[in-house]
Amino acid sequence: MSLLIVGTVAFDEVETPYGKTGKILGGAGTYIGLAASHLTDNISIVSVVGGDFPKEHLDLFREKKIDISGLKVVEDGKTFFWAGKYHQDMNTRDTLVTELNVLADFDPVVPAHARNSEYLLLGNLTPAIQKRVIEQMEPRPKLIVMDTMNFWMNTAWDDLMEVLTMIDVLTINDEEARQLSGEQSLVKAARKILTMGPKYLIVKKGEHGAMLFYEDKVFIAPAMPLEEVFDPTGAGDTFAGGLIGYIARRDDTSFDTLKTAIIYGSAMASFTVEKFGTDRLLEINSEEVSKRLASFAELVSFKF
Repeated sequence: MSLLIVGTVAFDEVETPYGKTGKILGGAGTYIGLAASHLTDNISIVSVVGGDFPKEHLDLFREKKIDISGLKVVEDGKTFFWAGKYHQDMNTRDTLVTELNVLADFDPVVPAHARNSEYLLLGNLTPAIQKRVIEQMEPRPKLIVMDTMNFWMNTAWDDLMEVLTMIDVLTINDEEARQLSGEQSLVKAARKILTMGPKYLIVKKGEHGAMLFYEDKVFIAPAMPLEEVFDPTGAGDTFAGGLIGYIARRDDTSFDTLKTAIIYGSAMASFTVEKFGTDRLLEINSEEVSKRLASFAELVSFKF
């Protein structure tokens, strides 16, 4: 099934207790696309980079059979850049540098052949941009998944509220769920957010897994216990890529499919944190993915 991803393709520079990278490939769209490519094909990405973006990175997308005809290259511009440093607990980080560069004027244009994509994942961008993408889709996708963050809740509330009425699945973390709803209880928060437009709500809880809410149903998926976490950057976006990749492969948007999709997303995210940047996502194969999924099944298997 066809999948369209709209999100940043960028440079990151990361420092953790395990070391420091130079400028490496990053961005939400990158992590989403690479994760999804392990589970489905016919993927397109819409984003923008500068003339400083290496050809080898563009070739990488092509090698993964990801269509980048919607990836605009501004030859006289610079690619979005983020640098951050993680604390010892790996759960908190300080943003050291954020340079929007070409992203500041990003006005997404979905290629004609991708406007009828059956599945759409909107990475963490301004609600106005997310809305413009949805309006270009013909016909409306079977499922629209959107990520957002507290920054847009603080600066673009009205636009965010409008976009929420246009999507099917919202993915946010627990802090953002509480801010969006004004409720401390995640169950109450979910109930309120689901009245804002989304059919499904996924609350990401980092090392504590993820929660799926639908009507009066709740599903909780664990995170994989790992001995070492080298770099959490991109884990949430990898989760989203695994999620939408599995849904597109199954071509089904039921609650049961989303339950399994969350496990796939968690499995893909557990790979990402094992090395810096996208390195681990580029190494894994289908056999490793299957083994990791089996490990997740063991985590939640019990008799009563």
